[in-house]
Amino acid sequence: MDRSAGQKRTGANLYSQVEPFDRQFLDVGEGHRVYVEQCGQPDGLPVLVLHGGPGGGSSPAMRRFFDPSVYRVVLFDQRGCGRSEPNAAVQANTTWHLVADIERIRKALGIDRWIVFGGSWGATLGLIYAETHPDRVIHLVLRGVFLMTQAELDWFYGGGAGAFWPELWQRFAGMVPADERADLIGAYHKRLFSGNPAEEARFARAWTGWENALASIENEGLTGDAPSDYARAFARLENHYFVNHGFLETDGQILRDLPKIQDIPGTIVQGRYDMICPPLTAWKLTQSWRRSELRMIPVAGHALSEPGISAELVRVMDGLRA
Repeated sequence: MDRSAGQKRTGANLYSQVEPFDRQFLDVGEGHRVYVEQCGQPDGLPVLVLHGGPGGGSSPAMRRFFDPSVYRVVLFDQRGCGRSEPNAAVQANTTWHLVADIERIRKALGIDRWIVFGGSWGATLGLIYAETHPDRVIHLVLRGVFLMTQAELDWFYGGGAGAFWPELWQRFAGMVPADERADLIGAYHKRLFSGNPAEEARFARAWTGWENALASIENEGLTGDAPSDYARAFARLENHYFVNHGFLETDGQILRDLPKIQDIPGTIVQGRYDMICPPLTAWKLTQSWRRSELRMIPVAGHALSEPGISAELVRVMDGLRA
């Protein structure tokens, strides 16, 4: 097959939908089974796709950034979310469990090295994986960078982003008593893990809605109403990771450990008006990473579906396929 010819693309330069050639559940121990799928070219250039959240899960749309005649695309649902089992489980679910799961998947699929592609929390996990296993990463392609620092959490859950969306912030923060609003992550944690199904569902929808409302530059303030199972897994897992500071040793650990990946090339695609993961973080990352390149998208927010971000990610992957 002529791999230079490419495949038909639609929409914002996305490739046409392709179906997986392999689906499986991998037992990773401690009661967890993770869903793994592969699509594209079985003997192609391997690329691992890491979804956001934590707790977001993968989707068919994530397959469409890669020329299926060139890439062997591997997607999986991280512990507790998507099709992985058990759903919304936080036991034995930390960053380091996920890093170990990635290695299990790589070995199970017989892959030596791969490109790592991830956005938001997927960018966080991709960086941590690369710093832990630098010999297994060919290139990092990151979008909407999040480094799991207290400053970033304070921005989104401490009123920074709320200054741009005061009416939505009032609704989100107003879910808890005034004397608990100095620590909204902790306040929501109590309700998301209260054991009261109705209360957990209500706060899961509020947590998920706050993030959904700020994801796209085109959003007019609608929080949406995510399916209950998705909202519960997303909110519980994200909150679980945030209340534990990503299970990192210290604040700023990813930047501290950047020397471990200085020889790995990286491309960062960032929306200029990203309200969830502001551009300052991506800029700081590239300032300390010798082989990285920052591509700022001028009229774009956070979402993977933003037209400018989608088109640029396809351009990046097309450029790596030679």
